[in-house]
Amino acid sequence: PRPFPRMARPICAEIDLAAIETNLERVRRCAPGAEVMAVVKADGYGHGLLRILPALQLADGLALIEIDAALVVRGTGERRPILLLEGFFEAAELDAVADANLSVAVHDAEQVRMLERARLRRPIDVYVKANTGMNRLGFAPGDVAGVCERLERADAVSSIRLMMHFARADENGDTLAEPLARFERACGSLPYPRSIANSAGVVRYDEVGGAVVRPGIMLYGATPFAGRSAASLGLAPAMTLRSKLIGVQTLVAGDAVGYGGLYRAASPMRIGVVACGYADGYPRLAPSGTPVLVCGERVPMAGRVSMDMVTVDVTSVPQAGVGSDVVLWGAGLPVDEVAAGASTVGYELLCAVAPRVPFAVRSRTGDPGRVA
Repeated sequence: PRPFPRMARPICAEIDLAAIETNLERVRRCAPGAEVMAVVKADGYGHGLLRILPALQLADGLALIEIDAALVVRGTGERRPILLLEGFFEAAELDAVADANLSVAVHDAEQVRMLERARLRRPIDVYVKANTGMNRLGFAPGDVAGVCERLERADAVSSIRLMMHFARADENGDTLAEPLARFERACGSLPYPRSIANSAGVVRYDEVGGAVVRPGIMLYGATPFAGRSAASLGLAPAMTLRSKLIGVQTLVAGDAVGYGGLYRAASPMRIGVVACGYADGYPRLAPSGTPVLVCGERVPMAGRVSMDMVTVDVTSVPQAGVGSDVVLWGAGLPVDEVAAGASTVGYELLCAVAPRVPFAVRSRTGDPGRVA
């Protein structure tokens, strides 16, 4: 069993840098010739932005939401392009954006006006976002050309690219034709590079194309598709949430388990208690039957998830006892499978790991690495 680093409570989120590198290589194979802007928003999808940067050195650039995080990355000496996917939020931020040489998405007429009025020490690169049916951010297709004309004349703008975001690229069927047609209407013969594909679009790259791709969830080894596993896409899990059993109870038929007593033993059984709960980021709505690995074997959860513990049926694992290794998701147990049981998506679970959970970074040589 792998020792847990410097802590009393046996829970740890282990980050595998080699897995992220493998997943980035998969992006390259799916989208040959395209620039890869690795999406690292939400603190690297919960993995820790600064932890994972060493595994993303072969990406052409980075994309995130948070300006302060972008400035921290620049402070590490990072020189590659960094794209702010929601752009800037007020004119006062533009000086910092320019000084740090950040690129910005422009999706609203007010942003255009701010750029037209700005007097910056250096011009910035912009991505003009078209609304192709998501109806969140972006300009109507008929407005894109006019926006680009205005930005071409703005002293604060250095270069222009065009971008869109799919609403349904993760679904089966012909869900790409309509947004791609809207994007083509928006862009027409505009002579600017285009950024189209998210993770789902990267996998469907032959249908999508684009000069710049923006992979997110697939870099972390989870699937962008409800009906296709990460393993089937050639992806490796980058985060494994590990813990141990801290107690074992022997039940007789009729005994109840956990809050509310909703789970009752139908026959004699052994219940293992895992040091992990919703205060650690495990989904409270995960029902009985949700899989957990104990001693490398799948066992079902039994009873409600509580704040600090989950209970599992270890009757089929006679060697399981206090100190036995547990995997809540990750290596051997896809996060997407756990998420589906809780009626959510893997994205949410990865992003929701609580601050009290220590992280360990597994180096690319396979060593357990350091706590970070």
